[in-house]
Amino acid sequence: MDLFCPPAARYPRATMRGYGQFCPVAKAAEIVAERWTPLVLRELLCGSRRFNDLHRGVPLMSRTLLARRLEQLEDAGIVRSVARARGRGREYQLTAAGEELRPLIERLGEWGQRWARAQVGRDDLDPGLLMWDIHRRVNAEALPPERVVVRFDFRGVPPTLRCPRTWWLVLERREVDLCLRDPGFPVDIVVSADLRALTRVWMGDVRLAEAVRAGLVRLDGTPPLVRAFPIWLRLSAFAGVGRVGAAVAARPA
Repeated sequence: MDLFCPPAARYPRATMRGYGQFCPVAKAAEIVAERWTPLVLRELLCGSRRFNDLHRGVPLMSRTLLARRLEQLEDAGIVRSVARARGRGREYQLTAAGEELRPLIERLGEWGQRWARAQVGRDDLDPGLLMWDIHRRVNAEALPPERVVVRFDFRGVPPTLRCPRTWWLVLERREVDLCLRDPGFPVDIVVSADLRALTRVWMGDVRLAEAVRAGLVRLDGTPPLVRAFPIWLRLSAFAGVGRVGAAVAARPA
């Protein structure tokens, strides 16, 4: 059963810390630059609407804190919560003010891809977040008419990370599902991958074919489906942003 955001009444109303300045940059930063808030906005802009889906995009954020951040965004007029059309609970929608933040978050991501990716370390790797990103970027129009099940087996996962090492994608043109448990359908493709290597493929650092040739990623399964797999796997929206070397980044503007 899908869980939903606990009623706001269970938590004391959250207030944002101010900078004590009338400057519009300060006033905007009080709302948008609060810890975790840019990532919550990223998830909303990527199409997540339910509380659980939002939490899957920020798994290290506590559910209580996520509820409070959503309250803050609702108070600021960036988000509104509405009853779900079907089933229990509520879902979250961006207002016009929230949608206007799209280019800001996109430019922030582009800047991070260009200038800050050198700072990605082993502790930044997360198979859950990687699979969540992959599942919402599948090119559904390129899928065959029949259902395809892809199992991902990861190695090289940080030992401190409490996260499943095996995931399933159930690919259908009408819907793409990400599963933590075996969905019970025959598996058509098995992707055995080093977590860092597949993350680098996803972010556009290396081509999938190069990772396969290096033995860091292996694709097994029905040959026609294995050959088509790279077509279905659209990369991160930031994969096409060119990176800047550390030496260039250190130069004066």
